[in-house]
Amino acid sequence: MLNPQIHQTNLSTKTPFLLAKPFVHGSAHASFPIQSRSSFTKANKKVRVGYKHGSIKAIASVTQKSTDVKAVVTVKQTVLDFWSEIGIERGLDDISDLLGRTLLLELVSAELDPKTGLEKPSIKTYAHKVDSDGDDVKYEAEFVVPPDFGEVGAIFVENEHHKEMYVHDVVLDGFPSGPVNVTCHSWIHSKFDNKKKRVFFTNKSYLPSETPNGLTKLRKEELETLRVSDNKERKKGDRIYDYDVYNDLGDPDSDPETARPVIGGEEHPYPRRCRTGRPRTKSDPLTETRSGNFYVPRDEEFSEIKMGTFSAKTLKSVLHALVPSLSTAIVDSDLGFPFISSIDALFNEGINLPRLNKKQGWKDLLPNLFRAITDEANDVLLFETPETMERDRFFWFRDEEFARQTLAGLNPCSIKRVTEWPLRSKLDPEIYGPQESAITTEMVEQEIRGFMTCDQAIKNQQLFVLDYHDLFLPFVSKVRGLKGTTLYGSRTLFFLTPDGTLRPLAIELTRPPMDGKPQWKQVFRPTWHSTGVWLWRLAKAHVLAHESGYHQLISHWLRTHCCTEPYIIAANRQLSAMHPIFRLLKPHFRYTMEINALARQSLINAEGVIETSFFPGKYSIEMSSVVYDKEWRFDNEALPKDLINRGMAVEDPSAPHGLKLIMEDYPYASDGLVLWDIIKEWVGDYVNHYYPDSSLIESDTELQAWWTEVRTVGHGDKKDEPWWPVLKTPQDLIETLTTIIWIASGHHAAVNFGQYTYAGYFPNRPTTARMNMPTEDPNDEVLKLFWEKPEVILLTTFPSQIQATTVMSVLDVLSNHSPDEEYLGQQIEPAWTDEPAINAAFEKFNGRLKEFEGIIDERNGDLKLKNRNGAGIVPYELLKPFSDPGVTGKGVPYSISI
Repeated sequence: MLNPQIHQTNLSTKTPFLLAKPFVHGSAHASFPIQSRSSFTKANKKVRVGYKHGSIKAIASVTQKSTDVKAVVTVKQTVLDFWSEIGIERGLDDISDLLGRTLLLELVSAELDPKTGLEKPSIKTYAHKVDSDGDDVKYEAEFVVPPDFGEVGAIFVENEHHKEMYVHDVVLDGFPSGPVNVTCHSWIHSKFDNKKKRVFFTNKSYLPSETPNGLTKLRKEELETLRVSDNKERKKGDRIYDYDVYNDLGDPDSDPETARPVIGGEEHPYPRRCRTGRPRTKSDPLTETRSGNFYVPRDEEFSEIKMGTFSAKTLKSVLHALVPSLSTAIVDSDLGFPFISSIDALFNEGINLPRLNKKQGWKDLLPNLFRAITDEANDVLLFETPETMERDRFFWFRDEEFARQTLAGLNPCSIKRVTEWPLRSKLDPEIYGPQESAITTEMVEQEIRGFMTCDQAIKNQQLFVLDYHDLFLPFVSKVRGLKGTTLYGSRTLFFLTPDGTLRPLAIELTRPPMDGKPQWKQVFRPTWHSTGVWLWRLAKAHVLAHESGYHQLISHWLRTHCCTEPYIIAANRQLSAMHPIFRLLKPHFRYTMEINALARQSLINAEGVIETSFFPGKYSIEMSSVVYDKEWRFDNEALPKDLINRGMAVEDPSAPHGLKLIMEDYPYASDGLVLWDIIKEWVGDYVNHYYPDSSLIESDTELQAWWTEVRTVGHGDKKDEPWWPVLKTPQDLIETLTTIIWIASGHHAAVNFGQYTYAGYFPNRPTTARMNMPTEDPNDEVLKLFWEKPEVILLTTFPSQIQATTVMSVLDVLSNHSPDEEYLGQQIEPAWTDEPAINAAFEKFNGRLKEFEGIIDERNGDLKLKNRNGAGIVPYELLKPFSDPGVTGKGVPYSISI
């Protein structure tokens, strides 16, 4: 039996105890004496200290009335299941469990001592393991809380194991007012790695000015710790949030060809990313080395459930195992597909890949990605047939589907209404040639004859355009200098027909003056002659490549992943974990920093998937920077303002959403506006509860510091722009938060989870065009091939086999919902349940989202809405809130989680 005197001494020390900062790995502490439970009683009170059999925790009883409180700690088992590991450390941890010394818990009072004005001594004891239930392991501890302790405001947790553990929550039961909940959702480091305890606040939210006096110092110290700024390299397990530019995309030390400019700053404006602090390369002092840790703070990393079962692990397997194997199987990286039927064979015959090893095949490594047939020598990998292809194998070929997808496809965010005629470039004619578009009034009227004149079409708001002319033209010369890709500036004109569908009218492709040649431009139109038909198809392939690049680099990466990361960094640096706005935003930030780090590692880096498979090549992120500089502004990221800015809607106070769509049958917009309103109502209820008047907004130091840092540091290259919202009223805050939440949830879902559905059959959305139009500087050999075998020209224009299969593999992963996905409004956050008004507001939020699912089903069944349904058409469900795991083409997660 253990000597009671030894244990009593451990818990009764009168020496000053250093109070750990919340969520801290730093070294500074608040200092005050910590005493055993007996020290809370007066000297003339009788105290009995005893020990339960099999336990080492002290049991105190006093003659005055104290409260017996039981703490139940829920710890999540990891996928690695370190509970069953064999080794010295495992054995030591088992002993700790047997002795009841797994977790050291300390209760912190929310109140200062009224007599001394100092923090009240904490109450501490050990928690011991009591139960395992599936993925959960339960630990219990017992406290005796004296009557003058006051309300519990926080709890310190020290991990006595030798390995980190994931603590889900702590519930303190026994108080007369009911249980006290402490949501953790955090990794707790071992005390043997870092002696600093972690602190977690209770689920009760406080504005800074309302913070209980016993928690004021902890609140401040927590933030100071999380925003440590120094030049040290961040290590795995750190919990520090700081900013840096995108200076780690190239690797000039290994290959000078992979050197890339710094993205972020005056020359290439861009949002900031999480600082890793790695050393600089020898070849370029401005570039950070890529060897080492692509650090993100520990709690921003994927859960081990997500990492082990699906998305992250699968994506890494695709990038680091499958792609090299594809290169082995497809020896010639420039080899295209010889026939359209050979593209179809990817789904019914597959690709022969060498076995990984005798014990493991590709189906074992990528169980969710492919259908696999294994023989003695190879794995035959078959891609799943996308739903679009399953419904109509010729969908990619049809002009009407090309037009429909600008409203209900993968990138419904680019189409604009034509408001000025004739179309005209704003680029310098001395550099880029004549500004006038080659699309003439006569051409338009030839296409819409019988309907109206060109002027009437513009006046009636029936002309629309995909305009990639001025954006891409400055990159044409650069991109054409790369191997295996080409580029034009492009405009594609559409006419809104009386039945609400779009009809393509014309495609204009432009090459600027270069290589001693003058500007070249040509207009291609749908026609009924074979030569014109094939030229139209080729021009359409170029435009679709432009669409794919803009979608991936701008609508997807820049507007969601990239621009959201500064909001996350600033929130953790400036908003306390007990701040109600932090608790509102936290679900919308889940996993985003981790997936962004993975993107820098393998997707947007030099010679990564984007550079090797999409048309801008090595200029991809530089092009993204140009769009950020010229076009991105926070206020226009709000869906209603985005639609108005593109001329797709006009303000109308009498309309259901305060604006009227120019095209009523615009699925992304019509569904998006309903979701926007649902989100805004929820945010409004939440904000108005905590900020009943404007003075609370302006006096909220943490809130103002967060928004200031977002504008001046996270998006610092745009800090002087006049359009930034100022947070003065609850309405200002509601609009700002709704915009952030919309981008992280609705907008991201709309441009992400349909990727495999619409681009899995790559002729529908080729990622690059590898061959110029045969009518640009024609030569006899190309013209002869075009006349005799135009399909070969199209196949040569399409991506190569290795490009197509690589992108298909990645898009399959990115389109997947993980089994641990958290969908918008599906389950309430624990902190929200403890506040009745917020709990009620969330119930209304959840109910409206369920109603919204029915609205989408009803719209998809309405035969008058021809952009949503029809023979072979995939219904528009990308904004449908809930989903099962897998590639479903629906489901709106809280956050940018993949």
